Amino acid sequence: MPGFDLDAVKNQIEQDAATVDSLLKLEELRVKYLGRKGVLAELTAGIGAVPPQERAGFGQKVNVLKNTLNALVAEKQKLFSPRSGQSPASSFDIGMPGINQNLGHLHPITQVVDEICGIFTSMGFVAVSGPEIETEYNNFTGLNIPLEHPSREAFDTFYLKPAGGNQRQRYLLRSHTSPVQVRVMKTAKPPLAVVVPGRVYRPDAVDASHLFMFHQIEGFMVDKGIRFSDLKGVLDVFVKRVFGKDVKTRFRPHFFPFTEPSAEVDVSCIICKGKGCSVCGKKGWLEILGSGMIHPNVFKNVGYEPKKYSGFAFGMGIERIAMLKYGINDIRLFFENDLRFLRQF
Repeated sequence: MPGFDLDAVKNQIEQDAATVDSLLKLEELRVKYLGRKGVLAELTAGIGAVPPQERAGFGQKVNVLKNTLNALVAEKQKLFSPRSGQSPASSFDIGMPGINQNLGHLHPITQVVDEICGIFTSMGFVAVSGPEIETEYNNFTGLNIPLEHPSREAFDTFYLKPAGGNQRQRYLLRSHTSPVQVRVMKTAKPPLAVVVPGRVYRPDAVDASHLFMFHQIEGFMVDKGIRFSDLKGVLDVFVKRVFGKDVKTRFRPHFFPFTEPSAEVDVSCIICKGKGCSVCGKKGWLEILGSGMIHPNVFKNVGYEPKKYSGFAFGMGIERIAMLKYGINDIRLFFENDLRFLRQF
């Protein structure tokens, strides 16, 4: 075969085999000659170029060479095996402890999200998600938030430049997870019981209690005959499951455009047990979330009949819950990736 001298190849194999003194070099030898693109593979593929009267003999010699090399590799593998006692590897103590592998685990925020979602799903809620880039309608208008509301100003919301100069529909990074409430109610009919965890964005100055990105969970229930007492019962179960059965809840009147009536929800301070301390500002209570009965205008915007259906909604910051649950005083710790902090959870 032109370009191949089998005797020369055999001699080269013997020379290379003589220099093999480890499993790594043995593998290099095997790949060089027996690999898919190795020397013997090229010889086999080139049999067709050999004159017809010489092909049989040439092919036999190639097979003999391949078998010889396979036997050589197998013999060397036994020689260099740690169990053979004939190589430096035999001095390795297989009873020695291995190198410790650091195993990762869920981030504390993810753990709290999973815990909260688990509590609500055990009460019949379904967890859903939605896009982080939202329309202005879903984020504001559909939720009965008027044009003059401060949250719609550019300094309170991350607005995005319209694609292709389209000014009719503005997009933004959602400032809360409530837009998913609009999305779900537009596509499904009551009864509904939904929780929506996810990231939200607001151009807040970063400090111990504020970030420009954080996590929220929106929850809502819609059906015939849903009352404020249902909201109180659901949230009381949630609070006791997260903070303990001795923690009390308190509802304070508030205003939210998308609920009426609206209420802020407090829990008795988990540090001082409601007696008053520096954590709760001597008040004995800690604010954890906002809630209320879904506003009739929201139902109108999604095509529900306000006189037929009623429902409640609530929303909470996950970092706020985690900070209270674990006694953390700086929200930035969650996102600095300091392993000394993260390994505690």
